[in-house]
Amino acid sequence: MVQVIVIGSGIAGLAAAIRLARQGIEVAVYEASGKPGGKVSQLQFNGFRFDTGPSLLTLPSLILELLDEDLQFHIKKLDIITRYFYEDGTILSAFSDADKMIEEISTKLPVQKNTIKSYLEKASDIYNLTSDLFIFGTFHHIKSLVNLKSLNTVMNFRKLHAFATLHDFNQKQLSEAHLVQLFDRYATYNGSNPYQAPATLSVISHLEHNTGAFIPQAGMYTIVHSLQQQAERLGVIFHFNANVEKVECHKGKVNGIWINGELIPSDMVVSDIDIHRFYSVLMPDKKRLTNIQKQERSTSALIFYWGIKGNFPEMDIHNIFFSAHYKDEFDHLFEKGEVYSDPTVYIYISSKYQKSDAPDGHENWFVMINAPADKGQPWTQIIKQARKDILAKMERILDKSIKDKIVCEQVLSPPDIERLTGSVNGSIYGSSSNSRFSSFNRHANFRSDMKGLFFVGGSVHPGGGIPLCLSSARIVAGLVKEQLRKTKQ
Repeated sequence: MVQVIVIGSGIAGLAAAIRLARQGIEVAVYEASGKPGGKVSQLQFNGFRFDTGPSLLTLPSLILELLDEDLQFHIKKLDIITRYFYEDGTILSAFSDADKMIEEISTKLPVQKNTIKSYLEKASDIYNLTSDLFIFGTFHHIKSLVNLKSLNTVMNFRKLHAFATLHDFNQKQLSEAHLVQLFDRYATYNGSNPYQAPATLSVISHLEHNTGAFIPQAGMYTIVHSLQQQAERLGVIFHFNANVEKVECHKGKVNGIWINGELIPSDMVVSDIDIHRFYSVLMPDKKRLTNIQKQERSTSALIFYWGIKGNFPEMDIHNIFFSAHYKDEFDHLFEKGEVYSDPTVYIYISSKYQKSDAPDGHENWFVMINAPADKGQPWTQIIKQARKDILAKMERILDKSIKDKIVCEQVLSPPDIERLTGSVNGSIYGSSSNSRFSSFNRHANFRSDMKGLFFVGGSVHPGGGIPLCLSSARIVAGLVKEQLRKTKQ
C-alpha cells in the first residue's frame, strides 16, 4: 500500500489526511505539538473557554464534505455577522443576508440601496471568475490553465480589478466613509493592507454577505475534533510531539522524513507548515528562501483573552471598534513595524451563543488588534501600552467602565504565535497580499522538480483562512491521485 506522510496537523493537514485516506492511501501524520489543529485551538481557564484562532466560518460545505454523517456537527448561520462601532457614534450591523445588509446600510447611512447591491454583485462576479482557478484549482498546473473557464477568466480580467487597490476601488464604488472603511477591512482577513492590496480581495465580502457566515454551535475547535475523529476512523495514524527534523530527498525524489535521528521512509510527503520554515529548516534551500523573504510578511496579532464580569447587550458575537485613522494604522503596521496608538479592535464573544463558554453573569472576550510581524520589538512594553489604548477606546465608545470588569486575563503576542504555531515572525498568513502579483507569488502546492513533495496550508496557494486551507488539501489530494495514476501506467 502507498504511504503518505503529512507534516503538521493544522486544518489543511487534517483535511489532506482525510482525502488521501479516502483514496485508499496509508497516511501517517507527524505533529510537533501535543494536539492537532494548529492555529485553530482553544484555551480554558477560570471557568472560561476561548477559541484562540479563527472565529468565523464561510463555505462550511468544505468541512462537512469531509465528514461521515454521524460526525457532522451543528453549524449556526449567523444573522448578524459583525457589529461595527465608529468613533462618531455610528453603529452598523453587517448581516449574512444581503437584502438585510442593504437595508441596514441604506437606513443608517446616506447610501442608495443600488450602490450596495451593485458592489455585492461585482464581488460575486469576481468570485465566479476566480474560484475555479485561484481558489479551488492551481494555475501552477498547465491543465488548470487550458480550459474554457480559465479562458473566461482571462477574457474578463478587467472585472477582477487587480490593478486597483481595495481602498481605491471601495472609494470609487461606495464613497461614503463609514462604508468604505467597513469593506476595506476585508484585506485584514489575510493580513494585508487595504491601501496596497488588490481590489480582487473584495471577493471576501461575497462569501460573507452573498453566501453567509457561520459558526459551529460548540465552538471552532469542534472542527478539529471532528476532523481528527474522521481521520482516525479512516485509519490515519497520528504521531504527536513528533518534531520532524528534515525531509529526505535524493535525485529529485522524496524518500521520507527524519525524526530523532531516524529516517521514516515514504515516497510522498505533504507539508502543512509555514513555507518559510520549511525551506529554512526541513529542506534548506537558500534560493527559494530568498524569494520567500522578498515577499512582505502578513500582519500578526496581539490578543487579550478576558473573562468579563457582567453582560454587554449592545455587543454581538463579533464586534469591531474601528480606528478613527485607518490609513495611519496600516502605515504603522507595515512601514514602521509598530502597533498603532488608535488600533482597530476586534472582540469575539462566543458566550453570546454558547452560554457554557463563560460562568453565569460573565462573558468571554477574545480581544484582538492587528500587530506587525515580529522583528524583535519590545513586546512587554507594547502589550502594556496596547492594553491601555484598547480599554480607553472601548470605554470611550461604549461609555462604560470595562477595566474593573476584567476578572482574569491571558495574552498572546506575535512571538507566542510563532512559538505555538510555527508561523515565522508570528505572521498568521505567511506573506501578505500587498501586491497585485501576490497570488502568483505564493508557493505552489507541489514541486515539479521534486517528485512526491506537496504543500498545503495558509502560507502556500491559494492562501490563508479556513476555506483556502481546506481548498489546498483538495488540490493536493487531486495531485497525489494523478501522480499515482501515472505511476501505474
